[in-house]
Amino acid sequence: MKKTLALLLSVLMLVTLLAACGSNDTPPADTSGGDTQQTDDANTPEDTTGDTEEPEAPAAGGTIGVCIYQFTDAFMTTYRNALQEILEGKGYQVTTVDGANDQAKQNEQINNFITQGVDALIINPVMTSAADQIIATVQAAGIPTVLINREPTADQMAVYDKLVYVGCDARQSGTMQGELILDTPNKGDINGDGKISYIMVQGDPENVDAQYRTEFSVKALVDAGMEVEELNLTRGDWMRERGQEIVANDLAQFGEQIEVVFCNNDDMAIGALQSIVAANRKVNEDIYLVGVDALDAALNEVQAGNMTGTVLNDAVGQATAAVEQMELLLGGKTYAAGEQSVYVDYVKVTPDNVSDFMK
Repeated sequence: MKKTLALLLSVLMLVTLLAACGSNDTPPADTSGGDTQQTDDANTPEDTTGDTEEPEAPAAGGTIGVCIYQFTDAFMTTYRNALQEILEGKGYQVTTVDGANDQAKQNEQINNFITQGVDALIINPVMTSAADQIIATVQAAGIPTVLINREPTADQMAVYDKLVYVGCDARQSGTMQGELILDTPNKGDINGDGKISYIMVQGDPENVDAQYRTEFSVKALVDAGMEVEELNLTRGDWMRERGQEIVANDLAQFGEQIEVVFCNNDDMAIGALQSIVAANRKVNEDIYLVGVDALDAALNEVQAGNMTGTVLNDAVGQATAAVEQMELLLGGKTYAAGEQSVYVDYVKVTPDNVSDFMK
């Protein structure tokens, strides 16, 4: 009996001991749970990066897609080079593509950028009439977008609050062209017949810049009390060779009747100058010639007395403002309807101040 009791006591002690050991195993199980939490904590820097990835973060290496309507455009070449320099100087990874003046191609480029997951887009539309489609595309993707150089309507932009336009008010540039003519000794009336007879070399008539420069250059003359006569208006599509061709034809048709040649941009004005020289006309003596953009070639001609003047379309200023607005969008800024256009002022360039703008 004693042996049986001793055996029972031994079994009870063993069970108690095993139970105690099982109790001691519990903390490691908890510790294992803690290790799982520690593993999560190890991922915390990634989570924190996501939570605290302030919109400034793309400046340390974010990706930006830039769409230019056409690389061969002289002004947009200056503009895109300035954009590239500013963006890369801030640490962005920049890809700039040429729309080749083909809206379908540009639409594809925009979609490709969205698929690649760029942080923001800067778009110079091929066609202003494509604004609705462009805006709908970037809005659906939620991509902060800056439109440049070709301005949609306020109603078109109002549908997307992460969209802003940066450019110049083309009405101002047209007005300044008219003022350049009014600042001449005879206010543009070279032959003294009481009216200013002019030809207009227009860019792309669909483009609001071309529309406003055409309208407001003449309006400035009329508002100053001058009588005007339009001899011809022809589409030049911003191209130098077209400016040369148009003015050559007009000089052959109208001859000395032409007192003023308005060109919507400097590239067409340089072409116009070639035809003026070929026709043995002398700018600032028997004909006036004005452009817009203040390209280097035009500045040289203004300084040499071969152009009456031009209007600075500040590419660097606009590129700077475009990047600033892009960074505000990346920082979470949204725009209310009617507040989505940011303008950079034009400046009149004459023989008196042209040296200020030359490199």
